[in-house]
Amino acid sequence: MSKVTYEYVFPAIRGIQAGREYYASMCPVYLIPRIFSFDDENVPPEMRAQRSLNEHRVPEITKYILDNPKDYIFSSITASISSEVMFEPAGKEDQSQNIGRLRVPMEAKFIINDGQHRRAAFEQALKENPEIRDESIAVVFFLDIGLKRSQQMFTDLNRYASRPDSSLNILYDHRDKKSILAKEIMRQIPTFKALTDTERSSLTQRSSKLFTLSSLYSATNALLSNHREEELDHQIKVAVQYWQAVCQNMPDWEQVLTRKVSAGEIRRDYIHSYAVALAGLGKMGASLISIYTDDWASYLQGLQKIDWLKTNPHWEGRIMNGGRIGKSRTNVDSMAAYLKKTLDLPLTGEEERLERFRK
Repeated sequence: MSKVTYEYVFPAIRGIQAGREYYASMCPVYLIPRIFSFDDENVPPEMRAQRSLNEHRVPEITKYILDNPKDYIFSSITASISSEVMFEPAGKEDQSQNIGRLRVPMEAKFIINDGQHRRAAFEQALKENPEIRDESIAVVFFLDIGLKRSQQMFTDLNRYASRPDSSLNILYDHRDKKSILAKEIMRQIPTFKALTDTERSSLTQRSSKLFTLSSLYSATNALLSNHREEELDHQIKVAVQYWQAVCQNMPDWEQVLTRKVSAGEIRRDYIHSYAVALAGLGKMGASLISIYTDDWASYLQGLQKIDWLKTNPHWEGRIMNGGRIGKSRTNVDSMAAYLKKTLDLPLTGEEERLERFRK
């Protein structure tokens, strides 16, 4: 009596890469957690073919799926098959030779080389929204020929991976309210519209820009710390009014806007367009607006009295260390404390401690 063989059968497209066959298929979401496994987390890294799962990333990805059931999107999962497989072409014609079915024995082990967090997120999302079970995700299958090869695959897949710059991510994000807010501020305020780089989070010496979209994003988030529960339109109104008032009290920014001086010269000599300064202005603004609800804008005239030159000794130990500008949370808090003190705003206990430490 012949032995019965049970198989997984995947509709697939066959390709050749580095002289080896590989296959691409569309897998229903409900199958992803069933057939794709992780390496044992207790196994030493040198005996695994993938990084350990970061549990903190999974809820964020799960929420993304559940919050956007009509427009979530994922790149393909890459997996290795630890078994011999059989590919059946759909036909004998040339155009059909690489389209067909991939037969994989059920005893084969599937190991994800890239996409384990997506797999874990789908497993959690299915528990809360079973309706996505028949949706699909692309899977690229490689044939696993040992641990060494699988580890090399992991390295090769991630060798040239590069996260998009945060400014560009914000520019292209039409879902996140804070991204929408930052872009709307940039659109409505001429200084920011003309002088904000939307692709880079660090500016070159020759850049014609003063600000980055990522720094405006962070600074506005700090500004609206007391308005997070309010409607987006109201947040935009508050932020536009505030940053417009700040711009009116920054004559150096106006000089660049009117092309009387280059952006490079201003960035070379002054600190007021750096991310830490904008974040400090944002945090200070949150306190200013909450204390002086109606006439807060008049207090911003005090910004014109500040010596914004990098050579100002007040910056050392606050936002500069050995002449290098920092951008840590402590630097931002110290910047905000200095601005509040200059504008005669009350300091928090932590800000007073930072000022005492500075002395």
